[in-house]
Amino acid sequence: MKDAARMLKQVQQMQGRMAKVQEELAALRVEAAAGGGAVKAVVSGSQQLVSIRIDPEAAGDAEMLEDLVLAAVNQALEESRRLAAGKMQEVAGGLGLPPGLL
Repeated sequence: MKDAARMLKQVQQMQGRMAKVQEELAALRVEAAAGGGAVKAVVSGSQQLVSIRIDPEAAGDAEMLEDLVLAAVNQALEESRRLAAGKMQEVAGGLGLPPGLL
């Protein structure tokens, strides 16, 4: 019975830490650029696109601009996912859970 109570307490602590990490991630920002900085995308740590900045000189070629926007957004999202995975792994590390479980 004591083991179950201890495990329940650990799970509750982990839930609290996860909630805090999710709040921290929502406040973090990751920026990525494409085309030598012609397009910049900013994504939150919770994988929400926050902003896109486009150099007015890059606006002339629509097809190229589309490719640059996609590249910048995808790069920022990937970095945000890596950041979030690292933070969540820190939370789970104390419980001895396998890395892919969270």
